[in-house]
Amino acid sequence: MSFLERMAVASRARVRSARAQRSEAALLADARALPPPPPLRLSGFDIIAELKLRSPAAGGLAADDFDRTQQLEAYARGGAAAVSVLTEPTEFHGELAHLAEAAAQLKAFSCPAMRKDFITDPYQVLEARLAGAGGVLVIVTMLDDVTVGELLGAAREMALFVLLEAFDHEDLERIAAFDAPSGKDAPILAGVNCRDLRDLDVRFERFAELAPSLPKHLPTVAESGVGRRDDVLAVA
Repeated sequence: MSFLERMAVASRARVRSARAQRSEAALLADARALPPPPPLRLSGFDIIAELKLRSPAAGGLAADDFDRTQQLEAYARGGAAAVSVLTEPTEFHGELAHLAEAAAQLKAFSCPAMRKDFITDPYQVLEARLAGAGGVLVIVTMLDDVTVGELLGAAREMALFVLLEAFDHEDLERIAAFDAPSGKDAPILAGVNCRDLRDLDVRFERFAELAPSLPKHLPTVAESGVGRRDDVLAVA
């Protein structure tokens, strides 16, 4: 079983456990009562910064004296369009609480937080919204087209932007089905990760190889994936 498959299995188990504690209907009602999150504002070439405490490839990334609050403020004051926050607990040592703290702090700067996790169920989109997120990551490789559509629908209802992540030409062909101007909806972004999460291999040349297959209308994102606490994603 690949790393990505293991993460998908663990994600579905987390959803089952969370749903047993709180129904999706209750989650939806609470999410609908919230004010909208800060919108993602893109200006042509932007940075989505990242808050990550651990990488499965590099191990721990945060020193004992690491100050998440200080890091987030530096991102916001530096002009980040959004900040990606890891919420996967086992391999990345993330929590939904980290997302909620980041979203609350970044709101003062009108900067959205994005939930970065191995999302497999619309329930997790609602969790992200309740934590204050303005966007979510969706890794298309680990999902079928029906599930991707369901996640996009849930995100649209919650006014969340979505980063659809790709690793190869096949992924981008599937993303092409959503390649249309976003209009007034929360935008869909198409990202290429230079780290293939199926085997954790990093190949920066993946960006150039896949460039001809990038969507024509969606904003595109180059994801560094090098296993640093302060990874950044470049949006063009």
